Amino acid sequence: MGGPEVERLIALLAKLPGLGPRSARRAALKLLQQPEARMLPLATALVEAARAVRPCRLCGNLDSHDPCGICTDHHRDRSIICVVEGVGDLWAIERAGAHRGLYHVLGGTLSPLGGTGPEDLSVTPLLTRLAEGEAREVILALGATVDGAATAHWLADRLLPTGVVVSRVAQGVPIGGALEVLDDGTLSTALRARRPA
Repeated sequence: MGGPEVERLIALLAKLPGLGPRSARRAALKLLQQPEARMLPLATALVEAARAVRPCRLCGNLDSHDPCGICTDHHRDRSIICVVEGVGDLWAIERAGAHRGLYHVLGGTLSPLGGTGPEDLSVTPLLTRLAEGEAREVILALGATVDGAATAHWLADRLLPTGVVVSRVAQGVPIGGALEVLDDGTLSTALRARRPA
């Protein structure tokens, strides 16, 4: 159907998160129906991004500038570093406008079953940043998974000698969530992490 070029396009699109073979086929069809308006600008943007975007040497964010726009923003609170698992988490926090400090991307979480150990995480650059003395607090914004919790606990132990305050993002009942539909672990965490009203 459409030749090897179309099949290769579909196969490449299907590798993107959220796109299975059927969604990739629909996306390819849309692109091919208007190549000048959709496909060629996309191809140009992909090439430009591949050439220009790199990880920030300070925090690990992806940007066309190094250091990235967040690290060079003088309006940010440089005393707080928010540690995240990946760039997607950083972008989600930025989109929410919930943090006006700096970031550090770990590049994963500890996962003995997945083969990710401490040496696979970007911890040394974080410790170097903390040794410079500007940061007073590190927020561990890691997922509420077994690996995320294990990584947060391990990292908190590593950060203790630096003298910075180490905090974690709150976990528990989501806004708009009904208690009766939440799982036991979420309810337990929410009750343990309660705060004054």
